[in-house]
Amino acid sequence: MTDPTPIEGDVYVFPRYLAGLGASGDPSFEPVSNWPHQHLDDGACQLLITSPDHRIKIGWFGDDFDIWRISAAEDAVSAPRWTASISNTMPPEIVRDFLQALASAWEEDGDSFLENHSSYWSDAVRPLLDAGWEQQPPQHGTVETTGLDGLVGASIDIVSTGSDAEVVTLWAGPEHRSVRAQANFTARTPKHLIAAMAASFVGPDPIARYQAELRPHLAQLVQLTPIKPPKPAVPTPLDVQQTAARRRPPALGTRSVPRWSTTTLPPATPGAALSARRR
Repeated sequence: MTDPTPIEGDVYVFPRYLAGLGASGDPSFEPVSNWPHQHLDDGACQLLITSPDHRIKIGWFGDDFDIWRISAAEDAVSAPRWTASISNTMPPEIVRDFLQALASAWEEDGDSFLENHSSYWSDAVRPLLDAGWEQQPPQHGTVETTGLDGLVGASIDIVSTGSDAEVVTLWAGPEHRSVRAQANFTARTPKHLIAAMAASFVGPDPIARYQAELRPHLAQLVQLTPIKPPKPAVPTPLDVQQTAARRRPPALGTRSVPRWSTTTLPPATPGAALSARRR
């Protein structure tokens, strides 16, 4: 997916799902920048963003493992219908794509961000299957879909029925808690919203990072391409003409040009006339 944020970094990281959190700004909240924000001084949640009707809540827990916690409810005071928790190594650009889908689905009087429009579990990871990811046979009630590099995948619990059970997990990176990025979704999370994050996993665009900020465990697994500064624009003929015009000295005004003829001398000053009579 196209990254609309300004480039901040000296390398492009590919595949994008291994870019990590980064340390130069957080684009994840761009889609909800106009929603109410509340900065909290006490407690684990440091920032709370809500939809205008308070049915969607997005919490930022900057010191925890799951730093994004998102929920949606039927009204402002009801228990969440579904929740999502996203870990601290997930690239915020991928979180942004999920929140973009969520913000686009929200309507003051609508419920498309609450309702599942599909009963097929595979629709939640359809972008991954379309990208050629390998689907393993079900084992112990779980279906695994894995990327070709073995460093990214999705796990779907197809037997749990509890509304609060985390049934879909998108993950990327080595199997270590401090490195692996995870996004967990409960049973009633709309599949088209999960699919939006899955589509971001397989997006073709790399993510910009400063190389010094990459975690060593991830840096050795990715392809790094230096970001070259943009070439200066080639001036057009009109640009050259306008530049030359600005460098010319200003022309004298017509009132400042002496209008003496070749046969008429300019009037002599009184001192000059006296000197002529003495000679």
